Amino acid sequence: MKQRQFDNKQVSEVGLGTWQIGGSWGEVSEDESLAILREAYENGVNFFDTANVYGSGKSEKLIARFLKESGAKDVFVATKCGRGAQFPDVSEQILREHTEGSLGRLGVESLDLTQLHCVPTEELRKGEVFETLRKLKSEGKIQRFGASVESMEEAHLCLAQDGLVSLQIIFNIFRQKPIADLFDAAQAKGVALIVRLPLASGLLSGKITPDTQFDKADHRNFNRDGASFNVGETFAGLGFEKGVELSQELQPLVPEGLTMAQMAQRWILDFPAVTTIIPGASKSAQVGANVSVSDLPPLSDELHAKLRDFYSSRVKEHIRGPY
Repeated sequence: MKQRQFDNKQVSEVGLGTWQIGGSWGEVSEDESLAILREAYENGVNFFDTANVYGSGKSEKLIARFLKESGAKDVFVATKCGRGAQFPDVSEQILREHTEGSLGRLGVESLDLTQLHCVPTEELRKGEVFETLRKLKSEGKIQRFGASVESMEEAHLCLAQDGLVSLQIIFNIFRQKPIADLFDAAQAKGVALIVRLPLASGLLSGKITPDTQFDKADHRNFNRDGASFNVGETFAGLGFEKGVELSQELQPLVPEGLTMAQMAQRWILDFPAVTTIIPGASKSAQVGANVSVSDLPPLSDELHAKLRDFYSSRVKEHIRGPY
């Protein structure tokens, strides 16, 4: 597993997102969740992304249990704060409560990284949330802070804040706007970029068809049109039918010997501005396929050009939600 610089740490360029084992992707048993964490670590993954609201803290507790039982060392755990029953209340009191909750569930004295969890744009603009994070860092509650954002406007608001070490963004073949609108600025400031939804909620796995059915507890079932949270978090903001259609159009571009998922994730890692991608997994068997992209050679310039043109001509106009 290759690693990339994250502040003063080295992290695996393929991490693990734990939204699946927390909830909103259907039920994943505790045994399977622990197997997923173990498989990831044994394959060189040392960056785990979680949040206080994933299963109301379930994923944080599972990570803590895995670390304790396995004795795994040098694992970087990135969590989030700012969402929950009180949302959009992101007052100092609430952020402190969230931080203390994560500290307790993870069983640590200081969080490796906490990220604002897609808080409202107006709160980012006011800047008070960052003052709270600076206080928490000065008190030793957190070692670093960043922000998970929905749009490039929000990303730049965060980049202007002193002390910010990371941004978490949606970036994939179907969501290419960050290339021109963010990458140079983030690199200039030395801010790490964490990429979520590298497979666009599974569309870029190439395995979803128009007839695919999802568990009733899966956000791909209940949030297709943004009924529960930002529509961009589900299928990268594409309507389900259009997303399946576009993924099928991509099939002929997949290089021989690769799966669509490998092509999609390798494409992201070909951009040096990206620090780590955080694909999730609902089965331990999926982990190996995800981590394999770290050892793949870069895609050809010709294929990059074709994928850029595909986005511009076929995808861009269909994206919904903040971008």
